Amino acid sequence: MSTGTSGGGVVIDRVEVNGVEADNDDLKLLARANYAHFTSMQARNHAVRGLDLHLQRLDDSTRELFGTGLDPDRVRACLGHALQASPDAVTARVTVFSRRQDAVLRGEHTEPDLAVTTTAPLDPRTSPVRLRTATYERDLPHVKHAGTFGLSLRRRRAVLDGYDDVLFTDRDGRISEASVSNIAFFTGDHVIWPEAAVLPGIMMRLLRRGLAAEGIRSEHRDLRLRDLTPSLTAFLTNSISPAVPVASIDDTALTVDPDLTALLVKCYETNPWQPVQ
Repeated sequence: MSTGTSGGGVVIDRVEVNGVEADNDDLKLLARANYAHFTSMQARNHAVRGLDLHLQRLDDSTRELFGTGLDPDRVRACLGHALQASPDAVTARVTVFSRRQDAVLRGEHTEPDLAVTTTAPLDPRTSPVRLRTATYERDLPHVKHAGTFGLSLRRRRAVLDGYDDVLFTDRDGRISEASVSNIAFFTGDHVIWPEAAVLPGIMMRLLRRGLAAEGIRSEHRDLRLRDLTPSLTAFLTNSISPAVPVASIDDTALTVDPDLTALLVKCYETNPWQPVQ
């Protein structure tokens, strides 16, 4: 456990496993856990926007990776306990892993362990970014899992070449997602999300809820780099930022529209804060 400062107050970096502060053995195991999945969220006053979606994600992924469901009340209890020991504003991450790695690798259905990490809250980014494309497909793209080496490597390479992030295309040339964000495009009257295999981000789903409430249509479409034109407006969305404007993709400049960014933030904020307990 360590302390740091953010936003004028002391923030405690804390890790709990199954509702108990992690000991050294737990921390060592978590550091080695590459067969795991997680979800990240911004928590304020013991509440989270889209908590229902986070709980569903954790249950679905646990069934796929560990062969058993994950009781949402158990998640709420572990998350709530960690938030009680933290400041009112934190970034929280719930990681599902197993101390019985041998049993998992033998294919046994195992009751997983839950780690909750709380760290400093993060402010959303609103400044435009430049993206460099790379061909890459994540394993199990619909699962937010711990296997992030490939995407991190490609993001690093893009940054070393002067870009802010990487945008992936699949083996068929379809635009999919950025390193840790979904991408979407606005045509002037509706939003287009790539049809390729991607992680269905919680923020993406919250935005779709908000867009629908504002009467703005969303659709999934097969998108390729040749479809990009300067008249399009693009944005990234992830667990921290509802709408990060995209200034360019490779050599194609895109329209940056501050009014659209403000509208997207408004759509996100129509989603209520859901109490953890």
